[in-house]
Amino acid sequence: MRHASSILIWVVALLVSTSHAQQCKGTLYLTIDTGWMNHAELIASTLNKHNVKATFFLANERTYRGDWTLGAEWADYWRARVAEGHVFATHTWHHGYFRGDTQDGRTLYVHMNGKRETLDRDAMCHELNRVEDVFTRMTGKKMEKLWRAPGGITTPGALELAKQCGYPRHVKWGQAGFLGDELPSETYPNVMLLKNALRDIRDGEILVMHLGIRSRKDGWAPAVFDPLLTGLKARGFCFDTLKGVS
Repeated sequence: MRHASSILIWVVALLVSTSHAQQCKGTLYLTIDTGWMNHAELIASTLNKHNVKATFFLANERTYRGDWTLGAEWADYWRARVAEGHVFATHTWHHGYFRGDTQDGRTLYVHMNGKRETLDRDAMCHELNRVEDVFTRMTGKKMEKLWRAPGGITTPGALELAKQCGYPRHVKWGQAGFLGDELPSETYPNVMLLKNALRDIRDGEILVMHLGIRSRKDGWAPAVFDPLLTGLKARGFCFDTLKGVS
């Protein structure tokens, strides 16, 4: 009898899973960069509400609390996201910008504080790997071998160095996948961004957002994130992470 019950539970689960798959009219890949972190908890609870898994790109950025996104103060937050089944990748340690390449194979890297340096292979590997080193010590979770340059801005040299460091894929996004949470709310109000996203996003899109943006006066996540997920699901979209996606 117990064996029969187990089989029945398995069949029901399979039917539910198959039914869910048949309802998907497309798959979207939600990616979330660290940022100011002022909406980090709200975003996490909204992901849980909708049972959506995201791919987080992490850098060690200053937060609204005056600490750092990969500091010990945020360990519980990241451990909770690991337990929920999200996926993680590197966004560089310093969240600097790649501004050009040198003739000797290095790449120019400008930190958020204006510091400029040229990265060779070892320095580039350290910049990318340090995120995983800290994150893994904090959570026990390894990262995917994906990376995203801040602003999505790369150079041929930066891409080549990243490949040499074991990061063959740089993850950007399409025009419709840019959700606009870092744009000024005075000229890009939340209602406009929500309307545009629900109208323009198509199957296979990589979406990009942040765990809060310091400069945006009218916060995006509190107004847009929940109705955005609701609306995209109503259009028949399902969500997946970038784990194993080439």
